[in-house]
Amino acid sequence: MQPRISVITLGVEDLAKARSFYEAMGWTGAQQPDDEVCFFQAGAMVLGLWSALGGHGAPGIELAYNVRAPEEVADVLACAARAGATIVRPSEVAPWGGTTGAFADLDGYVWEIAHNPGWTLHEDGTVEI
Repeated sequence: MQPRISVITLGVEDLAKARSFYEAMGWTGAQQPDDEVCFFQAGAMVLGLWSALGGHGAPGIELAYNVRAPEEVADVLACAARAGATIVRPSEVAPWGGTTGAFADLDGYVWEIAHNPGWTLHEDGTVEI
């Protein structure tokens, strides 16, 4: 397992306003698959804005670790549990077609572990939307 942060997701109250703000700040190329979330390429990482984040256990921020294969989601969650993490969401197929699960670290920070078949995960761990 190669430790990395693939995505930082910020919880937002109004997705349209938040997206407009970041676009006014010069962020370009937003991808918005639905009316709850949008993603911006941020160098080797991705910045996400998600209006539903607060309802998923994280008070305003969620980190993500993307993996290369669906079965790796469960493997990383098991590793986190052995290290003392609390599993927040077990590995499951997501409505958007990938596989996802989440754990909270010892201080309660939530990490999503995800395989997104629509994104490219390069050998060095960088992610491209």
